[in-house]
Amino acid sequence: MNERRTDRRTPSDAAPLQAEDEALIEIPIDGVLDLHTFRPGEVKELVPDYITACIERGILALRIIHGKGRGILRAHVRAILARDPRVAEIRNADERAGSFGATLVTLLPAERKGEG
Repeated sequence: MNERRTDRRTPSDAAPLQAEDEALIEIPIDGVLDLHTFRPGEVKELVPDYITACIERGILALRIIHGKGRGILRAHVRAILARDPRVAEIRNADERAGSFGATLVTLLPAERKGEG
């Protein structure tokens, strides 16, 4: 079976995300998304789904690890983030957080019903 599992935590600490190949993958929802285990075609849906899961848990500071490489995945991730209205800020990670192999993201808090 080609199912990839990137989480060894209990189900309450992880959220299932549907992969392109229909295999269910559980990843930790802790503010760090490592894209090394995913195919580039999965990123378009994965990143917004991960943002949703983080906001639902009150996690508003993210680190998305896309790797250094040629910068293609980094550019793709940043384009996705730039179009997402829930993203307040996108910035380069410092040396301790992955340098240009990771992007730091600040999310807006979820809107609460009845406020406004």
